[in-house]
Amino acid sequence: MDDPEAGDARYVFRVRFRLAPASSDVDVDPETFETTLYRVAAPPGEEGWRFFRDNLWRGAVGDEPYLRELTEEALGVPVESVAFSELRTDEAYLDALRAAIREDLGAFRAGTVEEALSKYLGSSIRVTRED
Repeated sequence: MDDPEAGDARYVFRVRFRLAPASSDVDVDPETFETTLYRVAAPPGEEGWRFFRDNLWRGAVGDEPYLRELTEEALGVPVESVAFSELRTDEAYLDALRAAIREDLGAFRAGTVEEALSKYLGSSIRVTRED
C-alpha cells in the first residue's frame, strides 16, 4: 500500500479448487484442494476500497458465482467454492476504513459506521498487532 499511515488489511477466503489435467494420459488424486486466499484490501478512499460492500453480506460472500469467477482469474484454476473468513487488519487500516465510511455513510445504507461494518463484514474483522 502506498500510504503507510493507512495501515494494512487483507480479505481472507477459504477456496476449494480442482485440478483439471490438460492431458488424458494424466490423472491426479485428489482432484480437489482447499487453500486460504489472501486478497489485499485497497486503502480506504482509493479505487476498490469498497470491495467488502460490493461482495460481502453479513460476513459471507454475497454473489458466490461472481466471486468464484474472480478467484479463478486470480488463481488460474477452476474454483468450486469460495467462502469469506475475515478481514484481517491492523488498527491503522481499520481507523482509516471507519473514517472513509463515515465520509460516505449514505453509500452503505447504514445509520452508523459500526452498522455499515456489521452489515457487510458481520463480526468477521480481526485486528492484528502492529509491530
